[in-house]
Amino acid sequence: MPLDRANVDTDYIIPKQFLKSIRRSGFGANLFDEHRYLDAGEPDGDNSKRQLNPDFVLNQPRYRGASILLARDNFGCGSSREHAPWALDDYGFRAVIAPSFADIFFNNCFKNGILPIVLDRNIVDELFRETEAAPGYRLRIDLPRQTVVRPDGDEVKFEVDEFGKHCLLNGLDDIGITLEDEAAIRAFEQRWQERSPWYFLSRG
Repeated sequence: MPLDRANVDTDYIIPKQFLKSIRRSGFGANLFDEHRYLDAGEPDGDNSKRQLNPDFVLNQPRYRGASILLARDNFGCGSSREHAPWALDDYGFRAVIAPSFADIFFNNCFKNGILPIVLDRNIVDELFRETEAAPGYRLRIDLPRQTVVRPDGDEVKFEVDEFGKHCLLNGLDDIGITLEDEAAIRAFEQRWQERSPWYFLSRG
């Protein structure tokens, strides 16, 4: 899905009035809310009764079910809210391609299961033109090989941090990364308790 707009900030992605929950689910219905609907939304409101904006790209039938978001420069700028990648993920986006990202948003994507891909601005321009010219246009992302594959088989290489790549390929967030060392953590706690039993005495 091509979002042809630079400097999309996190309030554009998920407006501030919907930030009342710390759960990671339920935000997809309000993704791009102020542009997706013609009326104002409320937290916990029934979005099924709201009027969709037919001119907004997310509502166009040809892009329904898209899992790759094509964006412009400085995507995810503004506040550092993690609700922005939560909303993108909850809607169904698995990757965002753009010439540049805001740093905090870029890092938050990896922590929340979304792959942010930085490509040369000229290539992004080409992808916008190709996507808009061909209904049903599909890109494929090969994360292990770090390539974006066009419908004709042409491959575009992208760079990705090895740690972020590992997390995405293994479905790990910060807690999951910590639990990879669960055995070592338990062994440390056991040794600590044996060496300093007084620390664990009840003070009741």
